[in-house]
Amino acid sequence: MNRRLTLLALIVLGFFLWPQPCPAPLVYTPGEGWTYETPGGPKWQRGRAKDQYEFAREAFDQQQYRLALKAARRTVARWPMSDYAAEAQYLIGRAYEARRWDEKAFKEYQKAVEKYPKSARFEEILQRQFDIAMRFLGGQWFKLWGVIPFFPSKEKTADMFAKIVRNGPYSKVGPQAQLALGATREKQKDYPLAVQAYEKAADTYHDQPEIAAEALYRAGQAYLKQAKTAEYDQGAAVSAIATFTDFMALYPGDPRVQEAQKTIVELRQEQARGAFRIAQFYEKKRHWDGARVYYNEVVSKDPNSALAEKARRRLDVLRRAPTGSATNVAAQP
Repeated sequence: MNRRLTLLALIVLGFFLWPQPCPAPLVYTPGEGWTYETPGGPKWQRGRAKDQYEFAREAFDQQQYRLALKAARRTVARWPMSDYAAEAQYLIGRAYEARRWDEKAFKEYQKAVEKYPKSARFEEILQRQFDIAMRFLGGQWFKLWGVIPFFPSKEKTADMFAKIVRNGPYSKVGPQAQLALGATREKQKDYPLAVQAYEKAADTYHDQPEIAAEALYRAGQAYLKQAKTAEYDQGAAVSAIATFTDFMALYPGDPRVQEAQKTIVELRQEQARGAFRIAQFYEKKRHWDGARVYYNEVVSKDPNSALAEKARRRLDVLRRAPTGSATNVAAQP
């Protein structure tokens, strides 16, 4: 019995000690971390930066994106100061983008901009970042753990556009990124931040009339949306009128001038209605001085309207009341 147990034990021990092929050996490389090597797969590690990068590029061209990522990352990790590191970092972003991992791609492109600002691909990288951010602005969802579509995020999208502007404010996409930042804030219904973004665009790119005009008009529109929130914001309405007035003065040939004029008229009518309601309130409380002030404001804001005519009639009645008195003056419509 003991002999049988001893024999069985030797067989089991021999099984574990006998060399076994590993289907995917785990390999650690200093500076690169752990990777899995597929048996019979391509020997992807190279001894020179040029060879390593070229291997990564060939893998990318053959749509072997995982392999391209490994080879490109090794190029950056092993030879960060080489002429091929910048290209390899760019290729990492391309590989993630090809796999539709846009958020990761954006981050890798950001690394390329920060580490290699003099790269010949600088403008192209910013354009790719802009295209990614625009996809998120259009409603694309961010991914949980970079894999599972989980949620849209205007805040993350705004941060992307802000980074693009910081990366290259005077690049080809810089002005459009600044405008898109404002559009993102508008979608958040954060109109003050939207106005801030648009006004910055109008100021920064004042020497580019097409951009500056667009930014100023959008700022007026953002003020208008703010004015039309649940409770009418008179301060925002005043700012909208001032912004649209500046827009018409600076860009009189813009095709949107007529629309801006129409908006100003509508805003002044709304201001007049608000002032009329306040004047009626003061009149009911027999605060004649306050009523006079706001009826005069109605006439000032919208002098040719039917409401202004009503305000004038009330002013004629109120002139018979002594200043500051509480005399009973019948309020007529």
